[in-house]
Amino acid sequence: MLCAADSESPSTRTVLDVVAGDGTAAPALPASASRMQPNHQTRHPRMSDPSKLLLAARDVSKSVSGPEGVLDILCGVSLEVRRGESFAIVGASGSGKTTLLGLLAGLDLPSSGQIELDGQALQELDEEARARLRRRLVGFVFQSFHLLPALTAEENVMLPLELERQREARPRASEALAAVGLGARRRHYPAQLSGGEQQRVAIARAFVHGPRVLFADEPTGNLDQRTGEHISELLFTLNRERHTTLVLVTHDQHLAARCTRHMELEAGHRLDAEARVA
Repeated sequence: MLCAADSESPSTRTVLDVVAGDGTAAPALPASASRMQPNHQTRHPRMSDPSKLLLAARDVSKSVSGPEGVLDILCGVSLEVRRGESFAIVGASGSGKTTLLGLLAGLDLPSSGQIELDGQALQELDEEARARLRRRLVGFVFQSFHLLPALTAEENVMLPLELERQREARPRASEALAAVGLGARRRHYPAQLSGGEQQRVAIARAFVHGPRVLFADEPTGNLDQRTGEHISELLFTLNRERHTTLVLVTHDQHLAARCTRHMELEAGHRLDAEARVA
């Protein structure tokens, strides 16, 4: 599952868990967690109109037990994401970005605090109910693509539809691949695709079922600059044209600046958010 250290990557099991909605997260321990300092002042952003909110976190903390005691990964983080906007979470490696993204997506539960996704309090749902909510609302793009190597591009994109026994999975997957410019490569296997093409397949898989929110964990982190810019443009096009809410984790300040709003994490604490001026 998504883990505390930003450098950790999900396994194939994680990919199946995300697209099928099963499983619970088991965070690994970040090397930086032991350096976290408790003297930050918790920031509480002003709450918005609930009818316009898709995602809200209030005083969210996450701790895990390690060999030297309890490690605090997130400490009292609050945020809100409105429907249809783009929101970036930035910060250094080990700051808790990926852990927070996994909590917001319902892959794990916080140690304390509340998270609401489309008006549903995640901590009040059991594992099966959270899985159903993810299948209905959430798409997820991983930094390292995590396509299943034995499946073609088209079959990878079909996977979330077939797991839900939805009709016309193949034509819908073909349409999604065409939307990211890979209609001619649908029968190719991941090993036959470039890094940028694999990420485009991953994006097609994430939005093929029409999610309301697309979570992206360092979507350009493993790509060269030119390919990364193309992938970024694709994500913002989906956000703009399909009104898909975009929540992304990134080290790239330029990418974060393209978002409607962004916030910064430092050692598990939220620093001041910055709003983009239209």
